[in-house]
Amino acid sequence: MPIPSIDKSYLQNTLIELLNTPSPTGYTQAAIELVMHKLELLGMTAHQGNKGTLIATLPGQADTAPRALTAHIDTLGAMVKRIKSNGRLQLSKIGGFAWNTVEGEGCTIFNAAGLQISGSLLLNQASSHVYGQAVNETKRTDEAMEVRLDVRSTSQAETEALGISVGDFVAFDPRVLVSESGFIRSRHLDDKAGVACMLAAAKALADAGLSPSQRTTLHFSHYEEVGHGAATGIPGDVTELVAVDMAAVGEGQSSDEFHVTICAKDSGGPYHHSLTQRLRQLARSHDIPFVVDIYPYYGSDGEAYWRAGGDVRVALIGPGVDASHSYERTHMEALLATTRLILAYLLSE
Repeated sequence: MPIPSIDKSYLQNTLIELLNTPSPTGYTQAAIELVMHKLELLGMTAHQGNKGTLIATLPGQADTAPRALTAHIDTLGAMVKRIKSNGRLQLSKIGGFAWNTVEGEGCTIFNAAGLQISGSLLLNQASSHVYGQAVNETKRTDEAMEVRLDVRSTSQAETEALGISVGDFVAFDPRVLVSESGFIRSRHLDDKAGVACMLAAAKALADAGLSPSQRTTLHFSHYEEVGHGAATGIPGDVTELVAVDMAAVGEGQSSDEFHVTICAKDSGGPYHHSLTQRLRQLARSHDIPFVVDIYPYYGSDGEAYWRAGGDVRVALIGPGVDASHSYERTHMEALLATTRLILAYLLSE
């Protein structure tokens, strides 16, 4: 069956909306509600489980071997660890990133009452004109970094009076830019790019009046960056799970910003051989530009479900994303190729 056409504007605009909706792990409700609304506009009913995972179902032509797709809404971020005597904030990381990848970045603090206060993440001794070589020589540790708030505060008491407290969530500014040549650069393409591709595939099916060959669960997790996103929420009768997450681009990798990558193995070991091979064949038969890769420092929600005892075949695909867990970039060609492979899989027997 031919792959239905993809609404490119919908794919791009959905991704931009997601990127501009803060969702560090543990503080994802606004992004979940955005995805839920988009699913409802496509005529789908979505619900959240007790953990908060968002789940929707695409009715299939058959119900003999149900499938699932998963992508994660949560992103890297931080929480307030300590309010310092100078009124600035020490943070605790959410997810695996290095402080130097967000040094100098703008951020937003969300307090318990819903107040949002902006700031910047800096080295404690950030001024070269004051601290000289210490700026270059200081190791970027939790204790060496601080948030400078965009409000007048020079003491712990003044910051506390603003309503900021230990445990408040911090989101780093995405700084989304779309170039005329088709590049999209932003923080948090991991994995809002995968979420956008899943939604664009669902829209393509709805626009074409098509159903997947098997009943398919669309699973949007929100604890992936800390390792247990898809450990729950996958129906027990599912036989296959395809995780849609970013592909790692860099020296020694096959992945690039213009293909969909089919991951054969990552730090958790090989993915299911027959399902991986089937996806490769689907890509070939539909002329979808793809590569196969292995990621040395990577784990997915598919692994999280396997480790939780999921008795399913698992595969991993996704668009190539450069500078993962830093200021990331991908290209519309990779997003479209990923969406096409999702559609090919959904429609395959």
